[in-house]
Amino acid sequence: MKKSFLSGPLAGAAFLMATSAIGPGFITQTTKFTEQLKGSFGFVILVSVLLDIGVQLNIWRLVGVSKLYAQDLANKVFPGAGYLLSALILLGGLAFNIGNIAGAGLGLQVLTGCSVQTGATISCIMAAIIFSVKEAGSAMDVFTKVLGFVMIGLTLYVAFESSPPMAEAVLKAVVPDQINELVVLTIVGGTVGGYISFAGIHRLLDAGISGEENIHQISKSSVSAILIASLMRTILFIAALGIVWKGISLGNQNPAAVVFESAAGKTGYRIFGLVLWSAAITSVVGSAFTSVSFIRSASPWIKKHFQKVIIGFIFFSTIVFLVIGEPVKLLLAAGAVNGLILPFALAIILTSSMKEKIFGTYRHSRWQLIMGWLVVGVMLYMGVRGLMG
Repeated sequence: MKKSFLSGPLAGAAFLMATSAIGPGFITQTTKFTEQLKGSFGFVILVSVLLDIGVQLNIWRLVGVSKLYAQDLANKVFPGAGYLLSALILLGGLAFNIGNIAGAGLGLQVLTGCSVQTGATISCIMAAIIFSVKEAGSAMDVFTKVLGFVMIGLTLYVAFESSPPMAEAVLKAVVPDQINELVVLTIVGGTVGGYISFAGIHRLLDAGISGEENIHQISKSSVSAILIASLMRTILFIAALGIVWKGISLGNQNPAAVVFESAAGKTGYRIFGLVLWSAAITSVVGSAFTSVSFIRSASPWIKKHFQKVIIGFIFFSTIVFLVIGEPVKLLLAAGAVNGLILPFALAIILTSSMKEKIFGTYRHSRWQLIMGWLVVGVMLYMGVRGLMG
């Protein structure tokens, strides 16, 4: 029986993946890269959308049709590969979750004036409550959908207030003044790297939406996830471009806050706080769910107490933040690892398509395979160039 995309897990999975990508780092990177590349950053967004869709369609379709969580699928391709993938994603997810907790704390500080530590603790408790209810999956779907719309709507208002040069943005998106490969790698890694690309499809597996009979619904959800995240990035880019175009420096401390405040004054600054908190808290939820889903098959105990382990992951991330403060070096390292995990994970998933024992009569689309391997090659090339440069 086909399920409506707009109801239940299909839209929930799309928003879970999208809001997992839209975290504090996403907001900061988008504003800083806009200041660096100006209108040419639109070209980076356009290229990254194509690469992101190439990644998403392959991962979601193959994992979905196999009815296996990504780590279990990887272990069937190369024994032990799933354990390595799980370890990388769990460590990267933990590092990012610490940063997400910090971002949530900062967002509440802007909104209420409380300390970052108090804001982080409150956010931790709110995220934990979602996984304490019986229907945690449905609660997660509603939470990410609502805050996803809130972020997009508020940022659109700020973009309008910033009076951006739309003609320049459109022109440079097609004919850029410069192309920065490392920025492309960073943007793609931040959108579908690490745990993020698996967030939505693991949610669909939990909801029982899998198998070849659901492949069109899975594909629609996967592309929708990329389009939601890219819409938010585009609106934020336009908002930042309007401010940069006026010659206002965004600084290094909190460039996104400068964009929002410059566009809409004190109201804009408060909106920034709400957008930052929404981005951070939904990323906490997405990171915790997806990271723990990579170890759920490691033991029957974890599978049985899945939601409790997620809550423990959230509390542990918060405790680490409260003890050591914002882990800047850890986050930078995790960002680099995320970009390198992507070609490794995607290559394994693509290789699985040749395993008849896993997929039976299903034949993966040739053009998607070609697109997928092209993304693997491009990401490896840009990753090596980035590390060498």
